[in-house]
Amino acid sequence: MTINELIKQPEGRRLEFKGALPERSDIAKTIIAFANDAGGELYIGIDNNTREIVGVAENELFATEEKICNIIYDRCYPAILPEITFLMEDDKHLIKVLVYRGSAPPYYLRDKGKMKGTYIRVGSTNRQADATIIAGLERVRRNISFDGELVMEKPVSELNIKSFCAEYKEKTGEELDNQTLLKLDLAKDFQGSEYPTNALILFSDDKLRNSLFHFAKIECARFKGTGTEDFIDQKSIYSNISTQAEEAYTFVLRHINKGATVEGVYTISRWEYPVKAVREVIRNAVVHRDYSLTGKDIKVAVYDDMIEITSPGRLPASIDFSAMYSRQSDARNKVIAPVFKRLGIILPPKKERVT
Repeated sequence: MTINELIKQPEGRRLEFKGALPERSDIAKTIIAFANDAGGELYIGIDNNTREIVGVAENELFATEEKICNIIYDRCYPAILPEITFLMEDDKHLIKVLVYRGSAPPYYLRDKGKMKGTYIRVGSTNRQADATIIAGLERVRRNISFDGELVMEKPVSELNIKSFCAEYKEKTGEELDNQTLLKLDLAKDFQGSEYPTNALILFSDDKLRNSLFHFAKIECARFKGTGTEDFIDQKSIYSNISTQAEEAYTFVLRHINKGATVEGVYTISRWEYPVKAVREVIRNAVVHRDYSLTGKDIKVAVYDDMIEITSPGRLPASIDFSAMYSRQSDARNKVIAPVFKRLGIILPPKKERVT
């Protein structure tokens, strides 16, 4: 992509323009936010408002580069190593700062410390991360997911998972014994006893699920018209996560229309929405939501003109929004997703045939 093509793109998660080198704190926050997320590119010499190529004076290129390096080295921790290159466009000099997704997050302002100096990218802005997001970044560094973390409140032997075991047996034909729980990372051994992970708590019908994950529910609503002022029906789904998706799907079917058309001698029934897609979106909302976020639930809203499904959580850093059409896939919940596949709730991606 040429520079003239690039400047037509909106600033966002991985792209930012600056007419001149910003203040020390601003550039450090941007570099940190890029490293904590999916990486990004900062172009200096392009006005971010007008998108005019204003350039950097040729005699200032190396001094500006050195200043950028000093800011990143002095202010960012752990160490961030960007690629800095000089570009030429329309006889004007530009500086490109390419920041890769970091392997040791959270990155933060050295003088502010981790809790006050960690920044993430939200759209085209840098936002200070809260404790929940910082904990998530630390899990990324340790290569673990929230659903795989251990819960020490009670051992597996005292956990109510009868209905989940029965469902697992029905769907897979296998017993969900202790060995299988350990194999699936639904439980882990700790000092000779087996304790559940967050994933098993979410699959359980134990009171512990309600106390730890009272927000892990689906709020469904059928609104009158195209706004949220009046609703016709609503339902709160508090069941364990293996059954939530189908309950929400049933709610949607109850509130959308089904028509019929005649094709030849046959009468063909059709829903007003592609129901396979609706079911898939709801399932994905349950599988891939961020269960570490407290106070946020999945919302399914049916209007006269659309269905809106909202799942808590930012796009994982490993997924590039601009490349979604290439069918990128990554599981946020590395324990829950494989279990859903075993249950047949989600299907593995089809393999492309290469000829």
